[in-house]
This record gives sequence, structure tokens and C-alpha cells, in this order.
Amino acid sequence: MAKNNNEKMSLEQAGQKGGNKTARNHDKEFYQDIGEKGGKATSQNHDKEFYQDIGQKGGETTSQNHDKEFYQDIGEKGGETTSKNHDKEFYQDIGQKGGETTSKNHDQEFYEEIGQKGGNSRANNNNQQRNNNNNNS
Repeated sequence: MAKNNNEKMSLEQAGQKGGNKTARNHDKEFYQDIGEKGGKATSQNHDKEFYQDIGQKGGETTSQNHDKEFYQDIGEKGGETTSKNHDKEFYQDIGQKGGETTSKNHDQEFYEEIGQKGGNSRANNNNQQRNNNNNNS
């Protein structure tokens, strides 16, 4: 390690040296234990707003560092893992909860609007299929 002019290690160098030694002396379980303890202490010292703030900052940083393909890949992996770990009943339950929450948060006008959009989309798809069929004839 490089030393500064007065032959002492910098704080960064000392921290790195200590970290490397700790890593050699401890296993995965040690880090899981101290992580859990740290997480509990942090949760006792911070409120919901703290977690919302750091979550937002993390999300913004992640979105700056990754492209659409990254999110598609992790979404696909998450979906595959979820489908392996849950059955039909799980999806029925979350679908029902989502439907109930949506109905509490929206009025009739919302449903009329999305119904109109769905109807227009279906009509556009049908017209496009007819055009494709006519062009292929």
C-alpha cells in the first residue's frame, strides 16, 4: 500500500486493509448476521419517509445507469421466479386485491374511459388484420 508523505496510511488505506482482513476471517453467515442487526437498528432509527427518499434516489440512479433491456431482463426473471413459487390461487388472490383497490380508487368515468380505449384498440387491431388479409390475397 502506498503511504503518504509522513509514512502513515490514509484512512482509506487503513479501512481497506481492515476490510480485507475481516473478509478473510469471516464467512457468509457472519455478514448476514451483521447485516440483519444493522437493518434492525436502521429501521428503529428511521421513519417511512427516510425509506421512501432513499428508495427514490436509488431508483433514479438505477434508471440513469440502465436501459430498457435491463428492466425487461429483470422483469422476466422476476416473473419466472414468481410463477415457479406461486400457484393459481396466489394469482387469483392478488388479482382480486388489485381489482378491489382499483375500484376503490376510481369512479365510473375512469372505467368508461378505459373501456373506450379498449374498444378502440380492438377495432384498430381488427381493421389492421383485415388490411393484412386483403394485401395477402
